[in-house]
Amino acid sequence: MDVQTYASVTTVCARLAGRLSDDTLGTVREHYAAGEWDLADGTLLLNLAYEGVGITPEEQSLIRSFLGDPDTPDLLSVPVIPEAHLTYSFTPTAPTGSPDPTRADIVLSTDAPRHGGNRLRRTWRTPKEGAHDGATWVYVLQVAEGTDELKAFSGLTSRLWVALQEKWGLEVVVEGTLLPPYQAAALTAARQIWPAA
Repeated sequence: MDVQTYASVTTVCARLAGRLSDDTLGTVREHYAAGEWDLADGTLLLNLAYEGVGITPEEQSLIRSFLGDPDTPDLLSVPVIPEAHLTYSFTPTAPTGSPDPTRADIVLSTDAPRHGGNRLRRTWRTPKEGAHDGATWVYVLQVAEGTDELKAFSGLTSRLWVALQEKWGLEVVVEGTLLPPYQAAALTAARQIWPAA
């Protein structure tokens, strides 16, 4: 997969955050990061249809650009929508009784520098009508330009699971770039957990 194609894959994954279920999108990101293109393509297309997630014309064009078969019926069966809507809201703090993220803060901030991290932030996500997943903590790792966002995601989520058997939302974004609505909303409400020295 060439650089431009990989960039398109990364963009599509970012744009589908908050629209595909967390577990599905995490699996898609991990498959692409591992170079399992066919498996990732199949997982993406089948779950877009299964979860009833529509894509915009621009997203359809991006997906077509990296598929092995750009005219596959699996892509044609995914509904096209004029625009996507954010189905979550974000706040800096969680309601009383929410899970304690302290251990995850430590694991992720310790590992963040190995994945190009410049700063790590955390926010509480609350679902709105139409959301696939529930309320949870979401981390946003801001990385340097040139960092492989999919590999950083895969590495950090794997580390979190191995160390703590915990799964939290994680978005990896390049600092200074225009972000999709989900990541932009999360970052705006997030509190800084760790800054690079």
